[in-house]
Amino acid sequence: MFTGFETHRVRTNGVEINLALGGTGPALLLLHGHPQTHVIWHKVANQLATRFTVVATDLRGYGDSSKPAGLPDHSDYSKRVMAQDQVEVMRQLGFENFFLVGHDRGGRVAHRLAMDHPDYVKKLVILDIAPTLAMYEKTNMEFARDYYHWFFLIQPAPFPETLISANPEIYLRKAIGGRSAGLTPFTPEAYAEYARCIKDPATIHGMCEDYRASASIDLEHARTDIEIGRKIECPMLALWGAHGVIEKCFNALDEWRQVARDVQGRALPCGHYIPEEAPEELLAELFSFFNQ
Repeated sequence: MFTGFETHRVRTNGVEINLALGGTGPALLLLHGHPQTHVIWHKVANQLATRFTVVATDLRGYGDSSKPAGLPDHSDYSKRVMAQDQVEVMRQLGFENFFLVGHDRGGRVAHRLAMDHPDYVKKLVILDIAPTLAMYEKTNMEFARDYYHWFFLIQPAPFPETLISANPEIYLRKAIGGRSAGLTPFTPEAYAEYARCIKDPATIHGMCEDYRASASIDLEHARTDIEIGRKIECPMLALWGAHGVIEKCFNALDEWRQVARDVQGRALPCGHYIPEEAPEELLAELFSFFNQ
């Protein structure tokens, strides 16, 4: 699916991060969401690689990256730690600054990376999320119904892990196929990769820990940012699906302008899984924004 790319495992920050590397030009780091892997980028990676050196990683807890057991305070799955993973990967690959794109959970890691490591991020693109703190604080019935997994996955271990492990593919089909586009956007090859990875009990635990951290320690970090007036400094592009929950439940640009100084963006004609539902529209937005 990634023509001309090489697979690497980089030891960093106490874990090994799996990645696909290809292309030439300025560095571009791509971060995936839940419950997927770096394979979400397969419809756009080859074209991006004509202009950029593309690094598409699996987040800790996902794909073929390490999946450490969660600590009692979930700090080893905080977005701060997950962002540090990515910074150290890029350092080891020889990149001291880069463009950054994050979808879903990868967007939350990207948000923290840009906040904690401003010198590394040239420009930031966030796909189909609002800031985590805003989404929890402004939860309503529609959001809770559509994003039930935000409240299920944060339950104490091993409750959600046990239920998902009983039939992980049912969970996968519900998680990615229960959105506006159904399963149509996902190629058989990509779906097979997501199914392979989610059958690993360590992956199930890792993704639960990711969400547990977001509902606890990540909120503490976000509130501290607000208290000290720290914001994302680099230019930022927010894109979201016109048929998704962000469009229905949040004013994405208003929310991002609370935490970032220079934000533009718009809805695209798709649902949540922008890289797989609207790859051509996404490519046009990325090339335009990175060339500004």
